[in-house]
Amino acid sequence: MGLAPVAEAAEIRYAASPDEFRAALQGAQALFVADFRSGMLREAWPHARDLRWIHHGGAGVDPLLFPEFVQSDVVLTNSGGVFDRAMAEYVLGLILAFAKDLPRTLDLQWRREWRHRETERLGGRTVLVVGAGSIGTEIGRILRAVGMRVLGVARRARPAAAPAKSPSRPADGPFERVAGIADLEAVLPEADYVVLSLPLTPETRGLFGAKAFGRMKPSARFINVGRGAVVDEAALVDALRSHKIAGAALDVFAGEPLPAGHPFWDLPGVIVSPHMSGDFVGWAPAVSGLFVENFRRWRAGEPLLNVVDKERGYVPTA
Repeated sequence: MGLAPVAEAAEIRYAASPDEFRAALQGAQALFVADFRSGMLREAWPHARDLRWIHHGGAGVDPLLFPEFVQSDVVLTNSGGVFDRAMAEYVLGLILAFAKDLPRTLDLQWRREWRHRETERLGGRTVLVVGAGSIGTEIGRILRAVGMRVLGVARRARPAAAPAKSPSRPADGPFERVAGIADLEAVLPEADYVVLSLPLTPETRGLFGAKAFGRMKPSARFINVGRGAVVDEAALVDALRSHKIAGAALDVFAGEPLPAGHPFWDLPGVIVSPHMSGDFVGWAPAVSGLFVENFRRWRAGEPLLNVVDKERGYVPTA
């Protein structure tokens, strides 16, 4: 995993089962959670008496935020920034798949049917990125580069981007404007694409339900690369079946893996992927490299990178 610099300065213990984990925590001061889905820490928490710092191998830290840990003095850092560009590229690919009707092209090819169609342009279309942190900002940047109008939603509203200084020089930042989460329903009708890149927090859990889908255009597509539990999946199924929205691309789900009998597998206009939007070739060494740098900082008493606000559930932006 590229942890040689850590091994030179500390004893490294590996654990893959609850029993191994409880034993490994005895006397441990730092913990690297490589499996972002792991829930073993909560059960083993009484054995973590000497723990001072946890680094999470993913960007979303919701599996770790049980009350005892949140209320403790143990510092939490995450791997934010490692996956931003890969996720932005993945979202661009999904939007292109919708606009250029690629799923149907592949289906027709499988059937050996020659059926000419016209497809959509991206230029001038409006995308609403819900979750304007580092991932959402990178998504906005790459979509703006292909000519899309980019709006954002964050915890609080932000000032509009500065005007462009010339036609060839874009305005500062990817967002035309950023609304507060309280104004989400007011901006949803503007969007041709709605992209979720939100962390899962008490404030965002179930945020997208029937009311939100009812505010979207019937021609709009919905993309979720954030967290599955941000969405009321039953309401999304209903919105798709009743044609309240035109389609959805889902990389995350309330329960993973997605059960074989779930309606999402067969619904027309739905793209399902197995929580892979950020997993590029080489992601593991990149995550390990971030941990190694933070380990160096931790030993030297320097400020750590990506310190999570455990009450909010994410790394606050400047």
